[in-house]
Amino acid sequence: MTEAMNADLKYKIALSMLPGIGSVLARNLVAYVGSVEEIFSASYNALIKIPGIGEYNARRIKNAKVIDRAEKEIEFIQKNEIKTSFYTDTDFPRRLKNCIDAPVIIYSKGKMNLDEHRVISIVGTRNATEYGKQVVDDLIKALAGRDYKILVISGLAYGIDVCAHRAALKYNVSTVGIMAHGLDMLYPALHKKTAQKMLQNGGLLTDFPGGTKIDPRNFVKRNRIIAGLADATIVVESAEKGGSLITADIAASYNRDVFAFPGRSGDAWSKGCNQLIRNNGAGLIQGIDDLEYFMGWEKQEKSTAVQQNLFVDLNETEQKVVDLLQQRKELFIDEISAEMKLPVSRVSSLLLELEFKNVITAFPGQMYKLR
Repeated sequence: MTEAMNADLKYKIALSMLPGIGSVLARNLVAYVGSVEEIFSASYNALIKIPGIGEYNARRIKNAKVIDRAEKEIEFIQKNEIKTSFYTDTDFPRRLKNCIDAPVIIYSKGKMNLDEHRVISIVGTRNATEYGKQVVDDLIKALAGRDYKILVISGLAYGIDVCAHRAALKYNVSTVGIMAHGLDMLYPALHKKTAQKMLQNGGLLTDFPGGTKIDPRNFVKRNRIIAGLADATIVVESAEKGGSLITADIAASYNRDVFAFPGRSGDAWSKGCNQLIRNNGAGLIQGIDDLEYFMGWEKQEKSTAVQQNLFVDLNETEQKVVDLLQQRKELFIDEISAEMKLPVSRVSSLLLELEFKNVITAFPGQMYKLR
């Protein structure tokens, strides 16, 4: 990493460390000041004029001692081959980028594709029953047998979380654990071997720097990443209250799909799932067929799209989109934008018109493919 890149990263990390400045305000700062580095050289009078900052936060920014901490974090991530991604970087996960309260920077380790075409989060109680463990194993085994790639996200906690990771490892499905602390430690330590195996096909991710202490509030905070990285969040066993229900609520607030496996009436560890379904907070699924049906992941005959397109009147640009989707099968809107060298706003209009003409289908995460 060059000296200039180090300096840029230092300010990005320092921004995430500013006391009392969450991700929303941090983005505001960058938008109004112009660059991350300029935030730390901006005058007090300039800072107080930024919406949401005010006198109190301006003083905190000017008095914050975060540059030294950021420099130490850079030493740590370089020594341990940790990757960083800032929210303005091209490699920042596209699904997470669309979340209003997404972290400004994330740290990751392993071999992962966070922009996989299909991503699900599996969450649930720490007190998983044999039924819950079997549900997770059956679902991931079925997904592994499909002809598409999928990424499984969870929190590496006791119970359903670690069952999801271990089942993914068992069936060679990529899996990523979202941590509620820095990558200088692992909690719970009992899952260290599982975490090490995940680095070969998936990995670990966090928005917390090294040295972050274990804090119950951080586990709730990291749930927004579990929800934000996925097309759908699946709850497998939950009590009436718990972190998995919070994750489900966050996913719904992001307009992502939420599903739950039903449990037996009166079962303490199924009450949360049954409650979600009853209150229309989650769709009821009983296996991969239901998941694929609701997500539109069923297999489609290639000839169908060709036959439909024969009778549709398309202009030259629309035909280029169709040709591109015929070649690549499915693409995200930003991928289409890059391939066609057109702004996303223009591509969005094209795609909407093609939807009206019944030529393409839109899927969660702004992914498109031919009908």
